[in-house]
Amino acid sequence: MQNGLNLMKDLSIQSSTKIVLLVVDGLGGLPVDDSRKTELETANTPNMDRLAFDGNCGLLQTVGIGITPGSAPGHLGLFGYDPLSFVIGRGVLEALGMDFDLKPGDIAARGNFCSLDAQGLISDRRAGRISTEEGKKLCSLLDGMEIDGIKVIVQPVKEHRLVAVFRGAGLDDELADSDPQLLGVPPKAVAPLDPKAAHTARIVNQFLAQVRERLSSHHPANMVLLRGFSKRPDFPGFEDVYKLKSAAIASYPMYRGLAKVVGMDVLKTGPHLSDELATLEQNYSRFDYFFLHVKGADAAGEDGDFKRKVSVIEEVDRALPRILGLKPDVLIITGDHSTPAAMSAHSWHPVPCLLYSKYCRPDGISKFGESQCRTGSLGQMPASSLMPLAMAHAFKLTKFGA
Repeated sequence: MQNGLNLMKDLSIQSSTKIVLLVVDGLGGLPVDDSRKTELETANTPNMDRLAFDGNCGLLQTVGIGITPGSAPGHLGLFGYDPLSFVIGRGVLEALGMDFDLKPGDIAARGNFCSLDAQGLISDRRAGRISTEEGKKLCSLLDGMEIDGIKVIVQPVKEHRLVAVFRGAGLDDELADSDPQLLGVPPKAVAPLDPKAAHTARIVNQFLAQVRERLSSHHPANMVLLRGFSKRPDFPGFEDVYKLKSAAIASYPMYRGLAKVVGMDVLKTGPHLSDELATLEQNYSRFDYFFLHVKGADAAGEDGDFKRKVSVIEEVDRALPRILGLKPDVLIITGDHSTPAAMSAHSWHPVPCLLYSKYCRPDGISKFGESQCRTGSLGQMPASSLMPLAMAHAFKLTKFGA
């Protein structure tokens, strides 16, 4: 895909048109009853349905057939970066998203407060989603440890989430997660994925041993799980590749961090969809491209809450007139991955996608959902192909060849 980015860099041109990418995190789903309808197909979405009728629909493969994507590769694909070529750890994204000053050589990890039972087995990977205030108090108990000359900085993110940054000489990020992402098993010891990371693994495991001791009386948040150990990468800049002045509007730190990694301007916004829409409206004249992120559908899917996920999708549909009122030249509605409530987790299922512009050959689809998207003109395509298509519909690509 590096060659694909080079082609985009050669063909991209500046123009006055505007692109809005609306990412409903975890959009794809599965049926849970005899209706055989997914969350998106169950939801009342007259605005999305109207756009699907006049636009183009299909299904996106974020990484590859049968591969379950994390949020970072899911979004990188939507931004036009091949997730198999451009790899980034969750820790860096969380740290950058909360405006942490990540220095060269720092190793960042994304953390969850979790619950261990009397046998030391994980009973809740998210510690009952403790409040953000409680998370801040617990992080203060862990922040500032020093282990063999390595300083450990622990900062709260939101609810049960935190960032741990390991700072010092000789650190390596080739580390496996301590989070098994399963219940009823103990946290994993952090293992080196390369012999040169053995020293770093030993430091991290000593830190986690001290965490367990300090949090022992703080059930439900009596342990921490770490994953996504990483250093800050150096990716081709979004603006350099696509000649776009781009903005990200996201309330969750990880997605702000991802936007920063590719060089988007990250706009300050509030926690609700209405806040994000206000931010879009207030800044619409300043940018060519907007990445607008909605988290609630993914959270509901991970909680196994089918009805709540339907409700989030319906809230997004009701908000669409505000976006359409700005008259974007290209509007894309899709997700970074599927999070079926039936599985309470991310899945490998391809993600519904809708692209609307006045230059579409209309698909005439009556309902925006997985079943009808299978028949749409976009077919089933790699997520990294979406960005060139959006650029073409926005008249931001020149002709290739003579």
